[in-house]
Amino acid sequence: MDTFESSEFPSDAENPQPTPGEVTPPQPRNESQPSAYNGLGAGRKESPYANSPYVMNPQPSRQEYHYQPQTQPPQKPPRERRSRRPVWKGIAAVLLVAVLVAGGCLITASSVNRYWEGRTEAAVNTLNRKIEDLQKQIDSAAPSTGQTVQLPTDGNAMTPSQLYRSNVDCVVAISSTIQTTGFYGTSTGSASGSGFIFSADGYVVTNYHVVEDATSVNVVLHDGTEYPAEVVGHDSTNDLAVLKIDAEGLSAAAIGKSADLIIGDMVVAIGNPLGELTATQTVGYVSGINREVATDSSIISMIQTDAAINPGNSGGPLFNMYGQVIGITTAKYSGTTNSGASIEGIGFAIPIDDVIPIISDLIEYGYVTGAYMGVSVMDTDADSAAMFGLPTGAYIMEIVDGASADRAGLQVKDIVIDLGGTTISNVTDLTRALRNFKAGDTTTVTVIRSGKELTLDITLDEKPQDTTPAVPENEDDLPSDGDFDEWYDYFRRYFGG
Repeated sequence: MDTFESSEFPSDAENPQPTPGEVTPPQPRNESQPSAYNGLGAGRKESPYANSPYVMNPQPSRQEYHYQPQTQPPQKPPRERRSRRPVWKGIAAVLLVAVLVAGGCLITASSVNRYWEGRTEAAVNTLNRKIEDLQKQIDSAAPSTGQTVQLPTDGNAMTPSQLYRSNVDCVVAISSTIQTTGFYGTSTGSASGSGFIFSADGYVVTNYHVVEDATSVNVVLHDGTEYPAEVVGHDSTNDLAVLKIDAEGLSAAAIGKSADLIIGDMVVAIGNPLGELTATQTVGYVSGINREVATDSSIISMIQTDAAINPGNSGGPLFNMYGQVIGITTAKYSGTTNSGASIEGIGFAIPIDDVIPIISDLIEYGYVTGAYMGVSVMDTDADSAAMFGLPTGAYIMEIVDGASADRAGLQVKDIVIDLGGTTISNVTDLTRALRNFKAGDTTTVTVIRSGKELTLDITLDEKPQDTTPAVPENEDDLPSDGDFDEWYDYFRRYFGG
Protein backbone atom coordinates (compact mmCIF):
# COMPACT_ATOMS: atom_id res chain seq x y z
CA MET A 1 0.00 0.00 0.00
CA ASP A 2 1.44 3.23 -1.04
CA THR A 3 1.74 5.96 1.45
CA PHE A 4 1.61 9.67 0.71
CA GLU A 5 3.25 12.43 2.34
CA SER A 6 0.94 14.89 3.97
CA SER A 7 2.63 17.65 2.17
CA GLU A 8 1.13 16.40 -1.01
CA PHE A 9 -2.39 17.15 0.14
CA PRO A 10 -3.79 20.51 1.06
CA SER A 11 -4.06 21.08 4.70
CA ASP A 12 -7.21 22.02 6.45
CA ALA A 13 -5.85 25.45 6.93
CA GLU A 14 -5.48 25.85 3.25
CA ASN A 15 -8.88 24.28 2.51
CA PRO A 16 -11.16 24.86 5.44
CA GLN A 17 -14.00 22.43 5.74
CA PRO A 18 -17.51 23.77 5.71
CA THR A 19 -19.50 23.54 8.80
CA PRO A 20 -22.44 21.18 8.88
CA GLY A 21 -25.47 22.61 7.16
CA GLU A 22 -23.49 25.28 5.31
CA VAL A 23 -23.08 25.01 1.63
CA THR A 24 -19.94 26.35 0.17
CA PRO A 25 -20.20 27.57 -3.37
CA PRO A 26 -17.80 25.98 -5.80
CA GLN A 27 -14.52 27.80 -6.23
CA PRO A 28 -13.34 28.54 -9.68
CA ARG A 29 -10.70 26.33 -10.91
CA ASN A 30 -7.31 27.81 -11.52
CA GLU A 31 -6.07 26.17 -14.66
CA SER A 32 -2.69 27.79 -14.28
CA GLN A 33 -1.91 25.84 -11.12
CA PRO A 34 -1.52 22.04 -11.34
CA SER A 35 -4.20 20.11 -9.61
CA ALA A 36 -3.22 18.05 -6.61
CA TYR A 37 -4.87 15.19 -8.32
CA ASN A 38 -3.19 15.60 -11.66
CA GLY A 39 -1.51 12.39 -12.33
CA LEU A 40 -3.02 10.70 -9.32
CA GLY A 41 -5.65 8.04 -9.49
CA ALA A 42 -5.19 7.50 -13.08
CA GLY A 43 -8.18 5.85 -14.57
CA ARG A 44 -10.54 7.05 -11.87
CA LYS A 45 -13.47 8.95 -12.93
CA GLU A 46 -13.73 12.41 -11.62
CA SER A 47 -16.82 13.41 -9.79
CA PRO A 48 -19.51 14.67 -12.13
CA TYR A 49 -20.15 17.43 -9.66
CA ALA A 50 -16.65 18.76 -9.70
CA ASN A 51 -16.78 22.45 -10.57
CA SER A 52 -20.55 22.16 -11.05
CA PRO A 53 -22.42 25.50 -11.19
CA TYR A 54 -25.28 23.97 -9.34
CA VAL A 55 -25.63 24.25 -5.56
CA MET A 56 -26.99 21.41 -3.61
CA ASN A 57 -29.45 22.00 -0.81
CA PRO A 58 -29.65 25.83 -1.21
CA GLN A 59 -30.47 27.75 1.93
CA PRO A 60 -33.04 30.55 1.80
CA SER A 61 -31.39 33.87 1.37
CA ARG A 62 -31.90 36.56 3.92
CA GLN A 63 -32.62 40.18 3.21
CA GLU A 64 -31.47 42.82 5.56
CA TYR A 65 -33.68 45.79 6.27
CA HIS A 66 -32.31 48.97 7.64
CA TYR A 67 -34.59 51.38 9.41
CA GLN A 68 -34.43 54.95 8.27
CA PRO A 69 -36.34 57.49 10.22
CA GLN A 70 -38.85 59.60 8.23
CA THR A 71 -37.85 63.18 7.49
CA GLN A 72 -40.08 66.22 6.95
CA PRO A 73 -40.40 67.58 3.33
CA PRO A 74 -38.33 70.69 2.67
CA GLN A 75 -40.18 73.85 3.49
CA LYS A 76 -40.27 76.75 0.95
CA PRO A 77 -38.81 79.89 2.28
CA PRO A 78 -41.45 82.45 3.06
CA ARG A 79 -42.01 85.10 0.32
CA GLU A 80 -40.91 88.51 0.96
CA ARG A 81 -43.84 90.80 1.10
CA ARG A 82 -43.49 93.56 -1.53
CA SER A 83 -44.69 96.93 -0.88
CA ARG A 84 -47.68 97.78 -3.13
CA ARG A 85 -47.95 101.03 -5.04
CA PRO A 86 -50.90 103.13 -4.29
CA VAL A 87 -53.83 102.42 -6.65
CA TRP A 88 -54.27 106.07 -7.55
CA LYS A 89 -50.85 106.20 -9.20
CA GLY A 90 -51.78 103.40 -11.69
CA ILE A 91 -55.06 105.07 -12.50
CA ALA A 92 -53.30 108.36 -13.07
CA ALA A 93 -50.81 106.69 -15.46
CA VAL A 94 -53.62 105.10 -17.49
CA LEU A 95 -55.48 108.39 -17.69
CA LEU A 96 -52.32 110.19 -18.79
CA VAL A 97 -51.73 107.65 -21.61
CA ALA A 98 -55.36 107.94 -22.73
CA VAL A 99 -55.10 111.73 -22.82
CA LEU A 100 -51.90 111.60 -24.88
CA VAL A 101 -53.37 109.10 -27.38
CA ALA A 102 -56.60 111.09 -27.72
CA GLY A 103 -54.65 114.31 -28.23
CA GLY A 104 -52.49 112.72 -30.94
CA CYS A 105 -55.56 111.39 -32.73
CA LEU A 106 -57.22 114.80 -32.63
CA ILE A 107 -54.12 116.50 -34.01
CA THR A 108 -53.79 113.91 -36.82
CA ALA A 109 -57.48 114.12 -37.70
CA SER A 110 -57.32 117.90 -37.78
CA SER A 111 -54.27 117.83 -40.09
CA VAL A 112 -55.84 115.29 -42.44
CA ASN A 113 -59.09 117.23 -42.51
CA ARG A 114 -57.30 120.48 -43.38
CA TYR A 115 -55.31 118.67 -46.10
CA TRP A 116 -58.39 117.18 -47.80
CA GLU A 117 -60.34 120.41 -47.42
CA GLY A 118 -57.52 122.15 -49.30
CA ARG A 119 -57.46 119.47 -51.99
CA THR A 120 -61.23 119.60 -52.41
CA GLU A 121 -61.26 123.35 -52.63
CA ALA A 122 -58.48 123.34 -55.23
CA ALA A 123 -60.32 120.68 -57.29
CA VAL A 124 -63.57 122.66 -57.15
CA ASN A 125 -61.78 125.84 -58.22
CA THR A 126 -60.06 124.03 -61.10
CA LEU A 127 -63.36 122.53 -62.25
CA ASN A 128 -65.08 125.89 -62.11
CA ARG A 129 -62.31 127.46 -64.18
CA LYS A 130 -62.60 124.68 -66.76
CA ILE A 131 -66.35 125.14 -66.97
CA GLU A 132 -65.90 128.88 -67.44
CA ASP A 133 -63.24 128.35 -70.12
CA LEU A 134 -65.46 125.85 -71.93
CA GLN A 135 -68.39 128.25 -71.84
CA LYS A 136 -66.20 130.97 -73.30
CA GLN A 137 -65.11 128.59 -76.08
CA ILE A 138 -68.72 127.68 -76.84
CA ASP A 139 -69.69 131.35 -76.89
CA SER A 140 -66.78 132.17 -79.18
CA ALA A 141 -67.89 129.41 -81.56
CA ALA A 142 -71.22 131.10 -82.31
CA PRO A 143 -71.87 131.55 -86.04
CA SER A 144 -72.13 135.30 -85.71
CA THR A 145 -68.57 135.74 -84.46
CA GLY A 146 -66.89 134.35 -87.58
CA GLN A 147 -63.79 133.39 -85.55
CA THR A 148 -61.70 130.22 -85.57
CA VAL A 149 -62.85 127.73 -82.93
CA GLN A 150 -60.72 127.87 -79.80
CA LEU A 151 -60.11 124.42 -78.39
CA PRO A 152 -59.09 123.39 -74.88
CA THR A 153 -55.39 123.88 -74.27
CA ASP A 154 -55.19 122.01 -70.98
CA GLY A 155 -55.20 118.56 -72.62
CA ASN A 156 -58.70 117.59 -71.56
CA ALA A 157 -60.90 115.69 -74.00
CA MET A 158 -64.41 116.84 -74.84
CA THR A 159 -67.63 114.91 -74.80
CA PRO A 160 -69.24 114.21 -78.20
CA SER A 161 -71.87 116.89 -77.56
CA GLN A 162 -69.25 119.48 -76.62
CA LEU A 163 -67.21 118.56 -79.68
CA TYR A 164 -70.24 118.93 -81.95
CA ARG A 165 -71.11 122.38 -80.63
CA SER A 166 -67.50 123.51 -80.98
CA ASN A 167 -66.85 122.19 -84.50
CA VAL A 168 -70.08 121.87 -86.45
CA ASP A 169 -69.62 125.33 -88.01
CA CYS A 170 -66.36 124.30 -89.68
CA VAL A 171 -68.06 121.45 -91.58
CA VAL A 172 -69.69 122.15 -94.96
CA ALA A 173 -71.90 120.33 -97.44
CA ILE A 174 -70.77 120.17 -101.08
CA SER A 175 -72.88 119.63 -104.17
CA SER A 176 -71.45 119.29 -107.68
CA THR A 177 -72.87 119.19 -111.18
CA ILE A 178 -71.07 116.49 -113.13
CA GLN A 179 -70.85 116.26 -116.90
CA THR A 180 -69.46 113.12 -118.45
CA THR A 181 -69.00 111.99 -122.01
CA GLY A 182 -69.63 108.37 -122.82
CA PHE A 183 -70.36 106.06 -125.71
CA TYR A 184 -73.92 107.39 -125.98
CA GLY A 185 -72.89 111.06 -125.75
CA THR A 186 -72.72 113.62 -122.96
CA SER A 187 -74.66 113.15 -119.77
CA THR A 188 -75.20 115.41 -116.78
CA GLY A 189 -75.50 114.30 -113.19
CA SER A 190 -74.86 115.46 -109.67
CA ALA A 191 -72.69 114.43 -106.77
CA SER A 192 -72.72 115.35 -103.11
CA GLY A 193 -70.17 115.18 -100.37
CA SER A 194 -68.74 116.93 -97.35
CA GLY A 195 -65.74 119.08 -96.53
CA PHE A 196 -64.22 121.26 -93.83
CA ILE A 197 -63.01 124.83 -93.71
CA PHE A 198 -59.22 124.78 -93.69
CA SER A 199 -58.66 128.52 -93.25
CA ALA A 200 -60.80 131.47 -92.24
CA ASP A 201 -60.33 133.13 -95.65
CA GLY A 202 -62.39 130.51 -97.48
CA TYR A 203 -60.23 127.48 -98.38
CA VAL A 204 -62.14 124.20 -98.11
CA VAL A 205 -60.74 120.65 -98.22
CA THR A 206 -62.63 117.67 -99.63
CA ASN A 207 -62.10 114.48 -101.67
CA TYR A 208 -61.24 114.74 -105.33
CA HIS A 209 -63.90 112.21 -106.32
CA VAL A 210 -66.56 114.60 -104.94
CA VAL A 211 -65.68 117.27 -107.53
CA GLU A 212 -64.14 115.17 -110.30
CA ASP A 213 -65.42 116.22 -113.76
CA ALA A 214 -67.57 118.89 -112.07
CA THR A 215 -68.80 121.82 -114.14
CA SER A 216 -69.97 123.69 -111.04
CA VAL A 217 -69.50 123.30 -107.30
CA ASN A 218 -71.49 124.82 -104.42
CA VAL A 219 -70.54 124.93 -100.74
CA VAL A 220 -73.23 125.25 -98.04
CA LEU A 221 -72.24 126.35 -94.52
CA HIS A 222 -73.91 125.10 -91.35
CA ASP A 223 -76.00 128.26 -91.06
CA GLY A 224 -77.41 127.64 -94.55
CA THR A 225 -75.33 130.20 -96.42
CA GLU A 226 -74.44 128.91 -99.90
CA TYR A 227 -71.37 129.90 -101.90
CA PRO A 228 -70.17 128.97 -105.38
CA ALA A 229 -66.77 127.35 -105.16
CA GLU A 230 -63.71 127.13 -107.39
CA VAL A 231 -61.49 124.07 -107.53
CA VAL A 232 -58.03 125.57 -107.01
CA GLY A 233 -56.17 122.27 -107.23
CA HIS A 234 -56.41 118.53 -106.81
CA ASP A 235 -54.29 115.43 -106.38
CA SER A 236 -56.02 112.37 -107.78
CA THR A 237 -53.33 110.04 -106.42
CA ASN A 238 -54.31 110.92 -102.84
CA ASP A 239 -58.00 111.67 -103.65
CA LEU A 240 -57.65 115.24 -102.44
CA ALA A 241 -59.03 118.58 -103.65
CA VAL A 242 -58.97 122.15 -102.36
CA LEU A 243 -61.85 124.57 -103.05
CA LYS A 244 -62.07 128.35 -102.58
CA ILE A 245 -65.16 130.35 -101.66
CA ASP A 246 -65.42 134.12 -101.45
CA ALA A 247 -65.84 134.52 -97.71
CA GLU A 248 -63.86 135.84 -94.74
CA GLY A 249 -63.87 135.26 -91.00
CA LEU A 250 -65.01 131.64 -91.23
CA SER A 251 -64.73 129.08 -88.44
CA ALA A 252 -61.68 127.05 -89.48
CA ALA A 253 -61.03 123.56 -88.19
CA ALA A 254 -58.12 122.82 -85.90
CA ILE A 255 -55.64 120.30 -87.32
CA GLY A 256 -54.29 117.47 -85.16
CA LYS A 257 -51.76 114.68 -85.69
CA SER A 258 -52.96 111.35 -87.02
CA ALA A 259 -49.66 109.78 -85.95
CA ASP A 260 -50.81 110.10 -82.32
CA LEU A 261 -53.81 107.81 -82.87
CA ILE A 262 -53.89 104.31 -81.42
CA ILE A 263 -56.44 101.58 -81.93
CA GLY A 264 -59.31 102.10 -79.51
CA ASP A 265 -59.26 105.91 -79.53
CA MET A 266 -62.72 107.45 -79.79
CA VAL A 267 -63.34 109.53 -82.94
CA VAL A 268 -66.22 111.60 -84.30
CA ALA A 269 -67.30 112.13 -87.92
CA ILE A 270 -69.46 115.08 -88.98
CA GLY A 271 -70.78 115.26 -92.53
CA ASN A 272 -73.58 115.32 -95.05
CA PRO A 273 -74.68 111.68 -95.54
CA LEU A 274 -76.91 110.98 -98.57
CA GLY A 275 -76.56 114.65 -99.55
CA GLU A 276 -79.58 115.50 -97.43
CA LEU A 277 -78.82 114.93 -93.74
CA THR A 278 -76.53 117.91 -93.25
CA ALA A 279 -74.40 118.27 -90.11
CA THR A 280 -74.89 114.65 -89.05
CA GLN A 281 -72.56 113.39 -86.34
CA THR A 282 -71.54 109.76 -85.84
CA VAL A 283 -69.28 108.46 -83.08
CA GLY A 284 -67.00 105.44 -83.10
CA TYR A 285 -63.50 104.21 -82.46
CA VAL A 286 -60.27 103.74 -84.35
CA SER A 287 -60.54 100.14 -85.54
CA GLY A 288 -57.23 99.95 -87.40
CA ILE A 289 -54.36 102.00 -88.77
CA ASN A 290 -52.26 101.80 -91.93
CA ARG A 291 -54.98 99.96 -93.86
CA GLU A 292 -54.09 99.72 -97.55
CA VAL A 293 -57.28 100.66 -99.41
CA ALA A 294 -57.56 100.64 -103.20
CA THR A 295 -59.27 103.69 -104.69
CA ASP A 296 -60.08 104.41 -108.33
CA SER A 297 -56.59 105.75 -109.00
CA SER A 298 -54.22 104.37 -106.38
CA ILE A 299 -53.73 102.52 -103.10
CA ILE A 300 -53.88 104.77 -100.04
CA SER A 301 -52.93 103.97 -96.45
CA MET A 302 -55.95 104.87 -94.32
CA ILE A 303 -57.41 104.91 -90.82
CA GLN A 304 -60.16 102.35 -90.23
CA THR A 305 -63.09 103.36 -88.01
CA ASP A 306 -66.48 101.98 -87.04
CA ALA A 307 -68.01 105.47 -86.96
CA ALA A 308 -70.77 105.37 -89.58
CA ILE A 309 -69.48 106.56 -92.97
CA ASN A 310 -72.10 106.76 -95.73
CA PRO A 311 -72.35 108.23 -99.24
CA GLY A 312 -72.20 111.98 -98.77
CA ASN A 313 -69.70 111.78 -95.91
CA SER A 314 -66.80 111.73 -98.37
CA GLY A 315 -64.42 114.63 -97.79
CA GLY A 316 -65.72 115.40 -94.31
CA PRO A 317 -63.53 115.64 -91.20
CA LEU A 318 -62.80 112.88 -88.72
CA PHE A 319 -62.13 114.43 -85.29
CA ASN A 320 -60.31 113.18 -82.24
CA MET A 321 -61.91 113.98 -78.89
CA TYR A 322 -59.90 117.19 -78.58
CA GLY A 323 -61.79 118.62 -81.56
CA GLN A 324 -58.88 118.28 -83.99
CA VAL A 325 -59.11 116.94 -87.53
CA ILE A 326 -57.02 113.78 -87.78
CA GLY A 327 -58.50 112.32 -90.96
CA ILE A 328 -60.62 112.91 -94.07
CA THR A 329 -63.47 110.42 -94.38
CA THR A 330 -63.23 108.83 -97.81
CA ALA A 331 -64.62 105.35 -98.21
CA LYS A 332 -66.47 102.44 -96.66
CA TYR A 333 -66.95 98.77 -97.27
CA SER A 334 -70.55 97.93 -98.08
CA GLY A 335 -72.65 95.15 -99.52
CA THR A 336 -72.55 91.50 -98.59
CA THR A 337 -69.96 88.75 -98.41
CA ASN A 338 -69.98 85.60 -100.52
CA SER A 339 -71.93 83.88 -97.75
CA GLY A 340 -74.60 86.60 -97.81
CA ALA A 341 -73.60 88.36 -94.58
CA SER A 342 -73.97 92.15 -94.56
CA ILE A 343 -70.86 94.32 -94.18
CA GLU A 344 -71.30 96.99 -91.52
CA GLY A 345 -69.13 99.41 -89.56
CA ILE A 346 -66.04 99.43 -91.80
CA GLY A 347 -65.20 103.00 -92.81
CA PHE A 348 -61.94 104.67 -93.79
CA ALA A 349 -60.32 108.09 -93.56
CA ILE A 350 -57.12 109.52 -95.06
CA PRO A 351 -54.61 110.38 -92.27
CA ILE A 352 -54.26 114.14 -92.07
CA ASP A 353 -50.48 113.90 -91.62
CA ASP A 354 -50.18 112.43 -95.11
CA VAL A 355 -51.96 115.29 -96.90
CA ILE A 356 -51.04 118.50 -95.05
CA PRO A 357 -48.03 119.17 -97.35
CA ILE A 358 -50.24 118.44 -100.38
CA ILE A 359 -52.93 120.85 -99.16
CA SER A 360 -50.32 123.56 -98.68
CA ASP A 361 -49.00 123.02 -102.22
CA LEU A 362 -52.48 123.10 -103.72
CA ILE A 363 -53.31 126.37 -101.94
CA GLU A 364 -50.02 128.03 -102.85
CA TYR A 365 -49.34 126.67 -106.32
CA GLY A 366 -52.51 124.93 -107.45
CA TYR A 367 -50.60 121.69 -107.89
CA VAL A 368 -48.36 119.39 -105.87
CA THR A 369 -44.70 120.33 -105.85
CA GLY A 370 -43.68 117.31 -103.83
CA ALA A 371 -40.40 115.50 -104.27
CA TYR A 372 -40.20 113.06 -107.15
CA MET A 373 -37.80 110.18 -107.78
CA GLY A 374 -38.99 109.08 -111.20
CA VAL A 375 -39.50 105.38 -110.49
CA SER A 376 -42.29 102.86 -110.72
CA VAL A 377 -42.22 100.58 -107.71
CA MET A 378 -44.10 97.70 -106.15
CA ASP A 379 -44.02 95.91 -102.81
CA THR A 380 -41.61 93.00 -102.59
CA ASP A 381 -43.48 89.73 -102.30
CA ALA A 382 -43.12 88.47 -98.74
CA ASP A 383 -42.99 84.81 -99.75
CA SER A 384 -40.38 85.40 -102.43
CA ALA A 385 -38.34 87.60 -100.10
CA ALA A 386 -38.33 84.88 -97.44
CA MET A 387 -37.47 82.19 -99.99
CA PHE A 388 -34.50 84.06 -101.49
CA GLY A 389 -33.39 85.85 -98.34
CA LEU A 390 -34.31 89.31 -99.66
CA PRO A 391 -35.43 92.26 -97.53
CA THR A 392 -38.87 93.80 -97.73
CA GLY A 393 -38.96 97.17 -99.46
CA ALA A 394 -39.98 98.99 -102.64
CA TYR A 395 -38.95 96.99 -105.70
CA ILE A 396 -38.05 99.22 -108.68
CA MET A 397 -39.80 98.06 -111.85
CA GLU A 398 -39.08 101.05 -114.07
CA ILE A 399 -36.96 104.22 -114.01
CA VAL A 400 -37.79 107.40 -115.93
CA ASP A 401 -34.92 108.45 -118.19
CA GLY A 402 -33.14 111.52 -116.88
CA ALA A 403 -35.11 111.64 -113.61
CA SER A 404 -33.50 111.92 -110.19
CA ALA A 405 -33.34 108.14 -109.68
CA ASP A 406 -31.65 107.71 -113.06
CA ARG A 407 -29.09 110.42 -112.29
CA ALA A 408 -28.38 108.91 -108.86
CA GLY A 409 -27.50 105.56 -110.42
CA LEU A 410 -30.50 103.51 -109.33
CA GLN A 411 -31.30 100.48 -111.45
CA VAL A 412 -34.30 98.35 -112.25
CA LYS A 413 -34.62 95.43 -109.79
CA ASP A 414 -33.06 97.47 -106.96
CA ILE A 415 -34.95 97.17 -103.69
CA VAL A 416 -35.23 100.51 -101.84
CA ILE A 417 -34.91 99.93 -98.08
CA ASP A 418 -34.15 103.46 -96.81
CA LEU A 419 -34.68 107.06 -97.93
CA GLY A 420 -33.17 109.90 -95.94
CA GLY A 421 -32.98 107.83 -92.76
CA THR A 422 -36.56 106.50 -93.01
CA THR A 423 -36.85 102.72 -93.23
CA ILE A 424 -38.75 101.59 -96.33
CA SER A 425 -40.71 98.34 -96.06
CA ASN A 426 -43.25 98.92 -98.83
CA VAL A 427 -44.48 101.43 -101.38
CA THR A 428 -46.52 103.33 -98.78
CA ASP A 429 -43.39 103.93 -96.69
CA LEU A 430 -41.59 105.31 -99.73
CA THR A 431 -44.52 107.63 -100.58
CA ARG A 432 -44.63 108.96 -97.02
CA ALA A 433 -40.86 109.39 -96.88
CA LEU A 434 -40.93 111.51 -100.04
CA ARG A 435 -43.40 113.88 -98.33
CA ASN A 436 -40.62 114.87 -95.94
CA PHE A 437 -38.71 116.49 -98.81
CA LYS A 438 -39.22 119.20 -101.37
CA ALA A 439 -38.06 119.45 -104.94
CA GLY A 440 -34.34 120.18 -105.05
CA ASP A 441 -33.53 118.52 -101.70
CA THR A 442 -30.52 116.20 -101.66
CA THR A 443 -30.58 113.09 -99.49
CA THR A 444 -29.47 109.45 -99.51
CA VAL A 445 -31.20 106.34 -100.77
CA THR A 446 -30.18 102.83 -99.73
CA VAL A 447 -30.94 99.85 -101.96
CA ILE A 448 -30.21 96.14 -102.12
CA ARG A 449 -28.59 95.20 -105.43
CA SER A 450 -27.48 91.63 -106.18
CA GLY A 451 -27.53 90.82 -102.48
CA LYS A 452 -25.36 93.80 -101.49
CA GLU A 453 -26.36 97.00 -99.71
CA LEU A 454 -25.58 100.20 -101.58
CA THR A 455 -26.11 103.82 -100.47
CA LEU A 456 -26.34 106.57 -103.09
CA ASP A 457 -26.84 110.34 -103.04
CA ILE A 458 -29.98 111.59 -104.78
CA THR A 459 -31.28 115.09 -105.61
CA LEU A 460 -35.06 114.94 -105.82
CA ASP A 461 -37.04 116.46 -108.69
CA GLU A 462 -40.36 118.25 -108.65
CA LYS A 463 -43.39 116.09 -109.23
CA PRO A 464 -44.65 116.42 -112.84
CA GLN A 465 -47.83 118.46 -113.13
CA ASP A 466 -49.46 116.82 -116.14
CA THR A 467 -50.46 113.35 -114.99
CA THR A 468 -52.93 112.80 -117.81
CA PRO A 469 -51.91 109.71 -119.80
CA ALA A 470 -50.69 110.40 -123.31
CA VAL A 471 -52.83 109.13 -126.15
CA PRO A 472 -51.69 108.17 -129.64
CA GLU A 473 -52.05 110.99 -132.14
CA ASN A 474 -52.95 108.73 -135.05
CA GLU A 475 -53.49 105.13 -135.82
CA ASP A 476 -49.97 104.79 -137.24
CA ASP A 477 -48.74 104.57 -133.65
CA LEU A 478 -50.63 101.32 -133.18
CA PRO A 479 -48.38 98.24 -133.21
CA SER A 480 -48.67 95.61 -135.86
CA ASP A 481 -51.03 92.74 -135.25
CA GLY A 482 -49.81 89.66 -133.48
CA ASP A 483 -46.64 91.05 -131.85
CA PHE A 484 -47.18 90.68 -128.11
CA ASP A 485 -44.09 92.69 -127.13
CA GLU A 486 -45.13 95.67 -129.28
CA TRP A 487 -48.67 95.67 -127.88
CA TYR A 488 -47.32 95.42 -124.31
CA ASP A 489 -44.94 98.35 -124.87
CA TYR A 490 -47.76 100.34 -126.47
CA PHE A 491 -50.11 99.98 -123.53
CA ARG A 492 -47.32 100.57 -121.04
CA ARG A 493 -46.18 103.73 -122.82
CA TYR A 494 -49.59 105.30 -123.32
CA PHE A 495 -51.73 103.91 -120.53
CA GLY A 496 -49.24 103.01 -117.84
CA GLY A 497 -47.84 99.70 -116.69
